[in-house]
Amino acid sequence: MLGRRLISLFKSSPTSQLSSSAKSDHEGKTKSLGRKAVTFVLFTVTGGVGLSALDDLVIYSSCSSKALERASKNQAVIDAIGEPILRGPWYNASLAVAHKRHSVSCTFPVSGPQGSGVFHVKAVRDGDGSWFSFLRPRDWDILIMDALLHVPANDEKHQTLRVTLSDFPPPAFTACTDCKPQESQDPEQK
Repeated sequence: MLGRRLISLFKSSPTSQLSSSAKSDHEGKTKSLGRKAVTFVLFTVTGGVGLSALDDLVIYSSCSSKALERASKNQAVIDAIGEPILRGPWYNASLAVAHKRHSVSCTFPVSGPQGSGVFHVKAVRDGDGSWFSFLRPRDWDILIMDALLHVPANDEKHQTLRVTLSDFPPPAFTACTDCKPQESQDPEQK
């Protein structure tokens, strides 16, 4: 019996109880600090992804609004799909930004009372790359804009039209008639 009491005394001695509570307190603080660090990293990454998505949505909205403004002034687009020209949902659009968000390539669906289509826009903007530029509206200069328009017809023949909406149309193709073939100086080729 005395042996059992001694063994139980050593098992539950105050020093062993003190050291085990200190260990569990230290482990609790370490786990708590680890949890806080993981939570901080997750919130930071989630916030960064959220801000990037919001910035992309702002870029899409301003760029596509500028494109719709230009399309509403083009008679070929109005004749094909009618007025008003409405932008399709943002989740059907594609957006690619480059050069520190100063260049954008955007494709988005549009529709009108007579048909629908897809606009392809390439645009650039001037401005600084500071953090405060995120808060200011962006003015995009459209470099290239094409529209693929699908116009249903009554006789079951659907038309697809391609309309280029740029300020500077490509130059007309002309054959070079001023060029003369040159004779070779090599005697073997004569």
